[in-house]
Amino acid sequence: MQSTLQRTGRSFQEIYEIYLPMVYRIAYTYMKNPYDSEDAAHETFLRLLRQTKPFQSQEHCKRWLIVTVTNVCRDLLRKKSRTEMDLEEYRDLAAPEAKRDELLEEILRLPDKYKTAVYLHYYEGYPVKDMARILDQSPETVKTWLRRAREQLKKTLGGELR
Repeated sequence: MQSTLQRTGRSFQEIYEIYLPMVYRIAYTYMKNPYDSEDAAHETFLRLLRQTKPFQSQEHCKRWLIVTVTNVCRDLLRKKSRTEMDLEEYRDLAAPEAKRDELLEEILRLPDKYKTAVYLHYYEGYPVKDMARILDQSPETVKTWLRRAREQLKKTLGGELR
């Protein structure tokens, strides 16, 4: 394990501290609640600990984390054993509902491929070419996803989005 991470020039602790916020935000876009998002982020870093193939660079490690957290979230969402509880029964235990940004709410409602593209482009600042490489898609496909996401957001929110 140590040799794999050392090839990135960073220890696991450093990688965890640097990338945990990003991994958590990606997980939250899929899971839509903090508890499942934390589980997905922790599972992602557990997989990093088990990773035996060396990373070529810090950017390679970051891309691996993005793809892995996306896959972890999809796996968790697919599990049929997830149970939904009646929130009314647990109303007293729930934390006060936080006000959410309307745009974020609409982004979270987008299909997964659009949501991931929007996140990587607008929140992480990736250009389309890099996003295509990370998502293993053509740049044209990624551009189409971004365009369709903006169109959907424009319809639901009204106004111009850039």
